[in-house]
Amino acid sequence: MNAARYGGPALLLGIGLALGGWFIGHGFVKARSSDRFVTVKGVSEREVKADLALWPLHLNVGDNDLTRAQARVARNTSQVLDFLARHGIDTANAELQGYRVVDVHSRAYGADAGVVLSSGEEWGPGGPTFPFTRLNDLKPEMIAEATASAREAAEQFATDSRSDVGGIRRANQGVFVILPRDQAPGVAEPNQLFKTVRVVSTIEYSLKD
Repeated sequence: MNAARYGGPALLLGIGLALGGWFIGHGFVKARSSDRFVTVKGVSEREVKADLALWPLHLNVGDNDLTRAQARVARNTSQVLDFLARHGIDTANAELQGYRVVDVHSRAYGADAGVVLSSGEEWGPGGPTFPFTRLNDLKPEMIAEATASAREAAEQFATDSRSDVGGIRRANQGVFVILPRDQAPGVAEPNQLFKTVRVVSTIEYSLKD
C-alpha cells in the first residue's frame, strides 16, 4: 500500500521533468536554427587604363659661370618643351620645379653638347608614372557586382545545405585596390599604363530551413 501511495506523485514528477526537458530542448533547437548564417565574399574586378601621366625630367647644364648656366637652363627648357610638343605631348602643365647647383670639379658631365636629360633613381624608379584618377566613377557599379557575386555564393551554399538564404546580417564593403595588370618582376603599378581595380566585399546572410 505504501508503494502504491507514493508511486503516483513520483510518476507525475517524472513526467513533469520529461516535458520540461522537451520544451527546453525544443526551444534551444529553434534558437540555434534562427542563428544560422553563412559568410561569403564577392569579388569585382575591372581592367582600366591610366588617364594621367607624370614624367619628371632632370635637365643638366654645365658652365663655370652661374649666370650663363641659368641662361642655358632657360634655353634648354624651351627646347625640351618644343621636343615634347612635336611628339604629341601636351606641355601646358609642365613646370620647372627647382634648381640644384653641383661643383663641376667634383662631378664629370662628359661632353656638354646639346641638351642632357635624365630620369634616374634620384627622381624615383625612373620613367613616367601613370595614375588612374577615375576610381569614384567605378565604385557604384563594382560594389553592386561584388554584392551580387556574394549573394550567388550564399545561394549555392544554401542549396548544398538544403536551406534558403535570408536577409543580410552584416556587410563589409571592402577596400578598393589598384594593382598592376601585368605581374612583371620589378615593374610596379604606378609604372604600368594598364591596371586592375579590385574590391572584395564580405557579407553575412541568414539561413532559413
